[in-house]
Amino acid sequence: MARGGTGLVANPVPRGLATRREGGAKKSRSVPLVKVPRTLPKVLAPAEVGRLLPALRTHRDRAMVTAMVLVGLRRCEVPGLRLGDTWAGERRTFVAEGKGGHQRVVPVSGRFLTSLGDYLHDERPKDLSTDRVLVVLKGPRRGEPLSAEGVGEVLSAARVRAGLEHATCHELRRTCLTRLRGAGMALEAVQAQAGHRSIEPTRVYLHLTNDWLAGQYRKASALIGADQAALAQLLPIQELFPR
Repeated sequence: MARGGTGLVANPVPRGLATRREGGAKKSRSVPLVKVPRTLPKVLAPAEVGRLLPALRTHRDRAMVTAMVLVGLRRCEVPGLRLGDTWAGERRTFVAEGKGGHQRVVPVSGRFLTSLGDYLHDERPKDLSTDRVLVVLKGPRRGEPLSAEGVGEVLSAARVRAGLEHATCHELRRTCLTRLRGAGMALEAVQAQAGHRSIEPTRVYLHLTNDWLAGQYRKASALIGADQAALAQLLPIQELFPR
């Protein structure tokens, strides 16, 4: 198949590879069903998290960020937290406004509870009409619920102060889930923590947790090596019985 000006003299699609019609039956151009490789999502290294947290200026901001990097909440879920949703004694929080309207209860870390407690005790204005936990602290909108856009703006400013090239809200969440999986948390448990309706989006954390993958590989390699050693011991016996 020749194409003028490109130097292409042969069809690069292997013979027999399925094709589909682009744009339905009206167009005759065939497009090969070649799967485009996916790029693994970015996560923050422990050192990067260590640089980000000191760049946060208020207890509110630390509670907001730790909700993502230590609990795994989405950016849209953080502003939805309400007073009474977090049970410190049980170390759990109720996510009332999950993605797609789905709710869940997830465990939380002591560090998140400490940041949240400091914010509620020292910074959150008293006698507010809203039951949202996170509110604006300064300016004409003081006391109003913090929006998801506001969460992103706070994080962007802290990222600049920390000198980080990347540290989005979703990367904080991915960092949390990756570290949980790398620490041995079952994939189904990571799915529940993340609020994924299907196990498929959670499987990416199998690829992000290099330590877990390396451990699994070493275990499998040890078994293969043991099998090969046993086979090598049997070979001299098998040579006594030629076919």
